[in-house]
Amino acid sequence: MIIVKKTGYLTYKNLKFRCALGKAGVKKKEKEGDNVTPKGIFKITKVYYRPDKIKNITSILKKIKIKKNMGWCDDPKSNFYNQQIKLPSKFSYEKLYRSDNLYDIILVVNYNINPIIKYKGSAIFLHVANKNLDNTKGCIALKKKNLISLVSKLEKNTKIKIG
Repeated sequence: MIIVKKTGYLTYKNLKFRCALGKAGVKKKEKEGDNVTPKGIFKITKVYYRPDKIKNITSILKKIKIKKNMGWCDDPKSNFYNQQIKLPSKFSYEKLYRSDNLYDIILVVNYNINPIIKYKGSAIFLHVANKNLDNTKGCIALKKKNLISLVSKLEKNTKIKIG
């Protein structure tokens, strides 16, 4: 199990990394846009990655190449809320193909996915942190090399405990 502590550390087996968390801390997530990293135990469902930036990614998890027309819907008014979508979209979304490196690798945390509850929060990922490990909008972020190392060691049905 991946353990994420409120203090900003992620551990998995023999790995221990500093990580960035949501601006509003780790607690019960109340609503979309609250900047909270949700407390609880969740599965890691799949890995998205940019093949132009990450050459040899090894993972037992399902790997999906990020394309320019991919997004993640964060608009509770959409029937595709908290799901991958094809762009363009008339609904609000996060672009998965970004000019910065934050989404070069994305691990999807199955928060609010089965079932999806409107306004409960979307797009909770483990992704690449910026240089300063600045707080996120609710995701968990690691340095790129650390995230690559973590992804290669994960097993099927690995869970993440946040809190």
